[in-house]
Amino acid sequence: MAHTHTNSSDFPHVTVRGYLIGFVLAVVLTVASFWAATSGAFKGENAILALAVLAAVQVIVHVVFFLHVNASKGQRWHAMSFAYTILMSLILIAGTVWVMHNVHMLMMAR
Repeated sequence: MAHTHTNSSDFPHVTVRGYLIGFVLAVVLTVASFWAATSGAFKGENAILALAVLAAVQVIVHVVFFLHVNASKGQRWHAMSFAYTILMSLILIAGTVWVMHNVHMLMMAR
């Protein structure tokens, strides 16, 4: 069985510096999320909104720095499939919340 060896020059967009930047950003966002949840600086819906924003930024950091999905011509199909996955996930989540809300209103609110 022949093994192919890849050289780092085959993937110029993959660098240790890029991984370190992504790691530092991920750690900062994680610490910020824990701080927002435990410090009491945000209350109620503001806490949920702050955590949702931090989570969305965290997802973007992971996609860009670790999955290397971008808008370049070579990554167009990957970016399109990722966008489709996000769209379908949002539709699924919104539909589930909508159904559960209606079930609650029709059965439990009496």
